[in-house]
Amino acid sequence: MGKARIHPVVRITHWVNAVALTIMVGSGLRIFNAYPAFARKGETFCCYPWEGQPIPNALTFGGWLAGARNWHFAMMWVLVVNAIIYLGFIYLHGEWRDLVPRKSFFRDSLEMMKYYLFLRKRHPVQGKYNALQRGTYFVLPIVGAVAVLSGIAIWKPVQLAPLTDLMGGYVWARYWHFLSMVALVALSAIHIFMVFAVDPYALRAITTGGYSPEKSPEARNARPFYNLFGRRKSKEPADAPPAPVPPARPAAPEPPSVPPVAIPHPSGGEAPAFPGPAIAPPSEPASAVPDGAEE
Repeated sequence: MGKARIHPVVRITHWVNAVALTIMVGSGLRIFNAYPAFARKGETFCCYPWEGQPIPNALTFGGWLAGARNWHFAMMWVLVVNAIIYLGFIYLHGEWRDLVPRKSFFRDSLEMMKYYLFLRKRHPVQGKYNALQRGTYFVLPIVGAVAVLSGIAIWKPVQLAPLTDLMGGYVWARYWHFLSMVALVALSAIHIFMVFAVDPYALRAITTGGYSPEKSPEARNARPFYNLFGRRKSKEPADAPPAPVPPARPAAPEPPSVPPVAIPHPSGGEAPAFPGPAIAPPSEPASAVPDGAEE
């Protein structure tokens, strides 16, 4: 049995994070619906055009405000402990090197975008993750940290007044908490979409750890919904040498020169010579009077 592509600790924390984050988002939206606005009563807020409009109940979780709060705080601690285990493991195990953007991050990201937009023929060479994945996996913990800090700031705005003030006050801390939730949902949605559209084999890797390198997006040259299962493989190798230039055709040999031919002139002289095949001189016209008859 070969080495698992994804360590069991990463797999377990990934699925715990998926469940806890889903409950956190649903319960948080239910809490938001208790007061679906950011401005205090009688005031206005600049940056939210849907003030007063609640989130559809189908997207919320917890049943009622108290229930949603209980779920929200319970999952908050699950996420915090889970994040500490995950970050500690990838630091001690060295897997953080696969997630931190490299010096060539912007160039590699541009090449990946060109490939997805069909402006590049071959999948860029990547390691365990491509440049866009590295960027996403690097940003996710940062957004998660903003969500936790802003959540604590609005949970204990008096006891943690310096933190709340650092966020710009209670109203803005609540707004940053909402925006960080939107960012987490958006990044998670893109992550799920790319798994199903480009690399469905990664589901096995994040579940059991198994993964076939020949089925990676780079090996299959797979774009979203294109070459999804490797049915159309390009015959062109990744580092194809330039096509050989055919040798130049030799010039056609010149025809042999024809020596000038002297043509006798009917008057008895000799016509000037000219190049070309010999032409028989014109014969004299036959006489209209038969031989032996008198004219």
